[in-house]
Amino acid sequence: MNIFIRELRANFKSLLIWSGITILFSMVGFSKFSAFYQNPDLLVVLDSMPPSLLQALNMNAFNLTSVTGFFGIMVIYFSLILTISAAMWGSDIISKEERDKTVEFSLTLPVPRARLISAKFAAAAVNCALLLLVTWGITLIGAQNYQPDATFYDFVSVNMLSFAFLQLIFLSLGILLGCAMQQHKRAGSLAVSILLISYFISIIIGLDEHLQFLRYATPFKYFDAADLLRNMSLHPTYVLLSIAITLIFTAGAYFAYQKRDMYI
Repeated sequence: MNIFIRELRANFKSLLIWSGITILFSMVGFSKFSAFYQNPDLLVVLDSMPPSLLQALNMNAFNLTSVTGFFGIMVIYFSLILTISAAMWGSDIISKEERDKTVEFSLTLPVPRARLISAKFAAAAVNCALLLLVTWGITLIGAQNYQPDATFYDFVSVNMLSFAFLQLIFLSLGILLGCAMQQHKRAGSLAVSILLISYFISIIIGLDEHLQFLRYATPFKYFDAADLLRNMSLHPTYVLLSIAITLIFTAGAYFAYQKRDMYI
């Protein structure tokens, strides 16, 4: 419990920074939406954009004059903020012990390594959950000026659930890299690099329908915002796949940390 509390305190400033980024992005986004709200004449701007780009970014799947449609466009940006923060927390919460030269202290604690990882994982997961709640809250607050309906609230809720699965995937990836990599300074950058590659793969898939078989390779395609708006539910296959990936990454982290030589 002491390790868990210590990690929460150590990452509190980081949580505030990411929360500030999320709130600022939401405020800017809704301020831009005010120009489109119930003003279809402004949608002619989209006519000058390549159809393939509109499809890749899902912009042709939503009505930008409604708050529900606008949130559908914002989904990918929220998902990037939430997953990047999760990956960085996951990689840093383990590797920082060597970076800050505190690994010797951690290893002298009367707790096994597995318990150490569990406490750190729990603390990082709490940070992810709090940031998700901030995202949820600021989205609902920002939408109040635009007459949100029941569809909007359902759409936001199902997307927040999808964000939680994405956070778990990249949090566990970050922890795995933090536990496995001897060059601890590169764990965070590698985790974010893998995340961005995964995102760009999802963009490429959107550009060519013949590449749909690649959607299993990128978590960003597991919970497509357009599909969520149509079905208002998560696809069970991708939910199970997300859980499986998280468990595999987490198990790999425990195994790697048990075998790892610490650099004091």
